[in-house]
Amino acid sequence: MRSYQDPCGVARALDLVGDRWALLVVRELMLGPKRFTDLHRDLPGSSQNVLSQRLRELEEAGVVRRRKIPPPAVVWVYELTEWGLGLEPVLTHLGRWGSQAPITTTNQVGVTSLVLALKAMYLPGFEAGFELRVLRGREEEVFHVETSLTDIAVGRGPAARPDAVLRGEAAALATVLLQGADLRESVASGELEIAGDAAAVARLVDHLATSA
Repeated sequence: MRSYQDPCGVARALDLVGDRWALLVVRELMLGPKRFTDLHRDLPGSSQNVLSQRLRELEEAGVVRRRKIPPPAVVWVYELTEWGLGLEPVLTHLGRWGSQAPITTTNQVGVTSLVLALKAMYLPGFEAGFELRVLRGREEEVFHVETSLTDIAVGRGPAARPDAVLRGEAAALATVLLQGADLRESVASGELEIAGDAAAVARLVDHLATSA
């Protein structure tokens, strides 16, 4: 691995996660473990060779570990170590800072990016619980979002008692939640579906727009 040979903490951090794709691998693992095939699918611009190299380097650095899921799955996955999980506030602040830059690609936002962006953009303000059901072809990924007066918590899996369930493809969800598209129009067109308290979803959208 190349090194800046600089004792500064920032330089030492970049020695570990500063190479291309490294922080994006960390981003994709922030909400839980993934198989290599899932990582490659969610980082479509990376080649398998480069992705394998980054995972190997992150594993050697103690940021990522590889483990086998016990039966009945019996598959190998990559996950962040406790030290790797310490990068969450770094990614949150970096994402909020980067969201001020213009979008220069036509590629759609990824599922993990969408959920983490909610955390990066949200400013404490109201209490509610949501469940996001993100469509990806025939598959559906489920996430819970809990907002409070002081914080926001996001994660994989269903919400215990959501005020509302929001369902749609990642691109449609991102357009409304992150880019301020009209919620009612997206629901009317069938791009998004809401079950439960639609007013709570509208409050979340308005609050995110205020936070941006």
